[in-house]
Amino acid sequence: MTRVSVAAGSAVARAGLRALLEQAGLEVTEALGLSEAERARGEVVVIDAGSEAAPIAEMDGPPVVLLTDDADAARQSELWPSRIRAVLATEASGQEIAIAVQAAAAGFVLLRPEEASRSAAARPALAGGEGLTPRESEVLQMVAAGESNKRIAWRLGISEHTVKFHVASILSKLAAGSRAEAVTAGIRRGLIYL
Repeated sequence: MTRVSVAAGSAVARAGLRALLEQAGLEVTEALGLSEAERARGEVVVIDAGSEAAPIAEMDGPPVVLLTDDADAARQSELWPSRIRAVLATEASGQEIAIAVQAAAAGFVLLRPEEASRSAAARPALAGGEGLTPRESEVLQMVAAGESNKRIAWRLGISEHTVKFHVASILSKLAAGSRAEAVTAGIRRGLIYL
């Protein structure tokens, strides 16, 4: 079971977050501020933002799921990426927060689809110096989701032959022998966001 530390400015907010997360099956330790949450030794810190958002980028410690009233601004700020593994609206459901916590605990960053597409161009080149093209990144993401070549072709409005070409190129660039190996390599290299 993932241990979660909750940081919020008010006892009411902490109690509400605790209830939501415990209902989702997580072990919760309450805390007042970020430093107290880290001392509570949670695997992930859930922060109800406010004034707590600023110091997160500079501090070492467990990954952070940030709840904020202005999630779009937080996602676009210089704090992203850092220890923050997910940014959610303060009205996110317990299930949404629990999914973000589990992803953060597993070492993943939770992105919306448009954020994943935007970040594809900023990803580092692969070991051989040749990075995936934006289209190859899209195809790899769909392969990771279990989509067939036919379904990928339909979703992207391209031919199945073109999809096969992209998959072959991805396998070559990732030095993978199969689609499963390509997905594993993509996750390890930060090319696939879940």
